[in-house]
Amino acid sequence: MIWKILIYTLLGYVALCAIVFIFQRKLLYLPYQIKLAEQRAIEEGLIYWPSFEVFQGFISQAKLLDAKGTVIVFHGNAGAAYHRSFYVKALSIQNMRVILAEYPGYGGRSGQPSEDVLVKDALETIRIAYQEFGEPLYLWGESLGSGVVCNALSKSDIPIKGVILFLAWDSLPNLAQTHYWFLPARWLVLDKYNSVDDLQRFDGNIAVVLAENDEVVPVQHGKRLYESITANKRLWIFKDVRHNEVPVAAELHWWKEVIAFISQ
Repeated sequence: MIWKILIYTLLGYVALCAIVFIFQRKLLYLPYQIKLAEQRAIEEGLIYWPSFEVFQGFISQAKLLDAKGTVIVFHGNAGAAYHRSFYVKALSIQNMRVILAEYPGYGGRSGQPSEDVLVKDALETIRIAYQEFGEPLYLWGESLGSGVVCNALSKSDIPIKGVILFLAWDSLPNLAQTHYWFLPARWLVLDKYNSVDDLQRFDGNIAVVLAENDEVVPVQHGKRLYESITANKRLWIFKDVRHNEVPVAAELHWWKEVIAFISQ
């Protein structure tokens, strides 16, 4: 009898692993797929970029004549790029031109998200931005976007002056193992987003911004990434703050500190 219980338990465990493996991208990617009406985007201070019909994201309506550079923001997992207009407000104050990059499968764009798909598209976004605006160019990765940014950096030949990794992790297999400790999660993950390895050859400035009580990307994963960085780096940790509680009001001083560091 005990052997039957053990066998059924083992079969159930294997079945659970199989389900997680098969549906992992449904668990990982949470795209908001509705495209924002062009007029609504304008009301938010945004313009589809490079065009409404074929777009890679959004850019601010306000033209900065004295822009110190261009920051491309690759957003986190949930929602869409147009939900991150706070980046435009905050970084414009720092005289930075801002592009809110959108992913395939998100915000009205076609495609099925995966690491290969998102990184390939990010490389195209970086290329178009460089052709249109030139240097200096900066990349901002938010959570999932940090993994996209780091992988893109390892493949791009376009000069990037600085990078901001906001709520970042070391690698997705490590993060998955933390959340799914009862499964061999690190061996099941298809999309690796190994930011530790991907940053090894980057020699620009790297700012890492973490939340101390992050329940989505526990802070130890961001700290491990920071410790592995050999380039010029600086760390900000918001105390007693969870993943979605980092203060992002445009007038806060930390925006200025981060931009001053990466642009030095």
